[in-house]
This record gives sequence, structure tokens and C-alpha cells, in this order.
Amino acid sequence: MREINFDGIIGPTHNYAGLSPGNLAATHNAGAVAHPRAAALQGIAKMRANLSLGLVQGVLLPHRRPDQRWLSALHTDYAAAEPHLKARALSASAMWAANAATVSPAPDCTDGRCHLSVANLVTMPHRSHEWPETLAQLRLAFAHPAFRVHAPVPPPFGDEGAANHMRLAPAHDAGGVEIFVYGVTGGPYPARQHLEASRAIARAHALDPARTLFIEQSSAAIAAGAFHNDVVAVANERTLFAHEQAFADRDGFYAQLRAIMPEVEIVEVPASAVSLADAIGSYLFNAQLVSTPSGDQTLIVPQEAREQPRVWNWLQQHVAGNGPIRRVEVVDVRESMANGGGPACLRLRVVCDPATVDRRFLVDDARLDVIADVVTRYWPETIGPEQIGDAAMIAQVERAREALLRALDLVELLDS
Repeated sequence: MREINFDGIIGPTHNYAGLSPGNLAATHNAGAVAHPRAAALQGIAKMRANLSLGLVQGVLLPHRRPDQRWLSALHTDYAAAEPHLKARALSASAMWAANAATVSPAPDCTDGRCHLSVANLVTMPHRSHEWPETLAQLRLAFAHPAFRVHAPVPPPFGDEGAANHMRLAPAHDAGGVEIFVYGVTGGPYPARQHLEASRAIARAHALDPARTLFIEQSSAAIAAGAFHNDVVAVANERTLFAHEQAFADRDGFYAQLRAIMPEVEIVEVPASAVSLADAIGSYLFNAQLVSTPSGDQTLIVPQEAREQPRVWNWLQQHVAGNGPIRRVEVVDVRESMANGGGPACLRLRVVCDPATVDRRFLVDDARLDVIADVVTRYWPETIGPEQIGDAAMIAQVERAREALLRALDLVELLDS
């Protein structure tokens, strides 16, 4: 069994419409000119960097945009829709694969299968219509009997997937502790992960209650712009990497965790060294914490982490010491970052035997070359706010998605 990072290919409608309250980067950059082609190529470069580290890499595909079926359910179409509905129907937010589903590897599940529950994303209108296409992709990619793919938790209970879920284990292929982080309040911003949704997913995945924790995210973190837990905490194998102010009851959580898993290594960044504002602005924790084939843990951070002096100083001091994170790699995902998603947002982690996954969803450098060629030829170079309703742009992005699916031999997703 290996951990596979399935990255969302950044879609041709990537734009800055500012649709996500509580996501400070997205709202700050609302109305700016986006660069879909550059964004997708940045994501591809990140995947190449993962491959160079010896990691297994997969992809999830852009959704059909604009989502005419969603608009039809609202008794309109793209041409007639109001501007705010146009923007929501055009959103490329499915690129953030960490919100695609919650994943429990087979060693944690009493039936011995890997379970995936598609997120409903109901707290944000522009994301609430993603789940049908996500479900279709996951049921295709994970059709093998080793998996069980679940439909989303029904409304009104909000579930935003792996971005609010962590797993700790002695090794990826060993039984672990699953941690569901939920929100209650965050001042002016909505809490997006509901406790009821997390409990329902744990039941669906047949998890051992004695090794499943439900932990409240701190209201201070939500109010500061940590709209998902993965903006202030990330876990990998034995290591929990978190900000001091990530959790509502930090001491209680750590005590519970150590009682279940005494070997856990908690790497906590104190607020005195890195403030919540600096952590969230740099996306220090929205990083990929991974184990390379050599066994070393590597933290893959965005360029913004290197550009924040307090963040970078803390990272250098940690790596120079005897902590579990032995290496830091920097990637350029500026276009995603400007819309509120760092390296961790772009990927969904699945621990499984790669041989059980539909090979069309796995990539090597040659397959990434195919994707990059389609992106270079078909993705728009720019999308500004005035183009949201432009018919020529809509025709271009529809051709772009079709070209990609045909190039990857995934034409059955054209009408998903």
C-alpha cells in the first residue's frame, strides 16, 4: 500500500470572483485578472516535483463549466442567469481536491476496504453543485472491490471533506487514528464542517470508535481566516504539525491523542513565533507533509512561506534541529494561493495499492506532458471579471475540458 496524492487539475475557468466568505485570499483578490493557463501549469509543475521525490501521483479532472444542469434546476440557463449565478456556475473550485471527499484507508475500517465519502460542500453555493461530478469520477477511479465510495451526507449538515480530516498512524499501511475537525463559530465567518456530518462519515466508514476523535476547531482560527482545518494543521504518519491556536481545547485533544497513540510526535508552532495571521497568510500548514521512499518527512510549502520571514525562520530552525520534519520543498502555486488554496488544498490523499486504481487517473512525467500540452493549447491565458458572461470564452473552456478528457481517454466523464 502507498499513499497517492490525487491533485485537482486547475480548470480552464479559474477566475477570481471572490465567492468564498471566510477565505481571506479569495475575497481580497475578488475582481482581479486570473491566469488559468499559468495556474494549471503551476499545478502540473507541483505534481512533477512530487514525482521527483518518489511519490505516487494521481489526478482528478476539471468539472463541466458552466454547470448548466445546476442552472436548469434553478429554472434558468447561463445566458439568462443573473451575474452572481453565472459566477457560481462557472467556478473552477473543484480544483481543490482536498474538498472532494473524506478518505479512510482499509487498515482503519472494520470491513477491510478503503472508504471514500464525497463532500457535499453545502455551506457555499458555488461548491454545493460539485458533488455529482466528483462522485462520478471517484466511482470510476476507485471501482475496484478494494474501495467503497459513498454519496455525500445530506443537507443541512455541511461536509467539506479531507480538508477537515487528519489521520495519524505508525505507517501508511498500518491501522491509525482518524481525527475529524469540526467548527462551531468564527465571528463573522461560517463554520463549514458540522459535527453531525463528521459523525455520519465515521459511521459510514466503519471506523473503530475507540480510535476516532471529533475535535473542535478554535473560533479564533476560523475568525482569522482558517476556513478549513488544513489551514492550521496537517498530519502524516506519526507526526501532527499544528499551530498553537488551531484547536478549541488543545490540551484535551493532545491528551486524548497521546492516550490512543503514545508514539505520536506533535510539532506545534507557538503563536509567539508565528502568529495566526502569518500562518494563514503564508499557508504554512496548508502544505503537503509527506513521507519519501527514504523514510524522511518532507514539508512541501508555497513560495509565500519562504517570503514570510518569521515563518521561514521557524522552518529553518526546525529542520536544523532533531524534529521529525527533515526537509522543506518550495513550490510555486501563486494562482491557486491568490484564490485561497495552497499545496494541500490541491490534493486528496488516498492510501491503497496503486494497482487497484483505474490507471487513467495515475500520472507519470509522460502523462503530465500530455496534460500540459492540452493546457497550453486550450486553456485561456487570462480571465477578467468582464469575461464571466462572454460567450466566446464559454465556448473555449467547453472545448478545453473536452480536449483534456479525450487526451486522457476519459470520455465517459464528458456527460457525467
